[in-house]
Amino acid sequence: MAASKIQALWNHPAGPKTIHFWAPTFKWGISIANIADFSKPPEKISYPQQIAVTFTGVIWTRYSTVIVPKNWNLFSVNVAMAGTGIYQLARKIRQDYFDEAKEAVLKE
Repeated sequence: MAASKIQALWNHPAGPKTIHFWAPTFKWGISIANIADFSKPPEKISYPQQIAVTFTGVIWTRYSTVIVPKNWNLFSVNVAMAGTGIYQLARKIRQDYFDEAKEAVLKE
């Protein structure tokens, strides 16, 4: 049974014998790098970079559900990209706008 599932994956139109498998697999590197940047101070986060990561994730998540055959590897990596991008943007916005408001209240 396990052999038949492996064979089905191997022969799938978006399986390891195609670029449709390897492109999203290597794209995981971007999401992993973004996760590694969670420990980076928020002032070092780039708005344009994180906006691009977020929108790329959202757009390609949608696309991966429309194409035939459905590419679940592409779907999952783009959900991860959008999620990490949103998290990084939230950290940056919180630091840039909400910490300043707290500091202004504390100074008064």
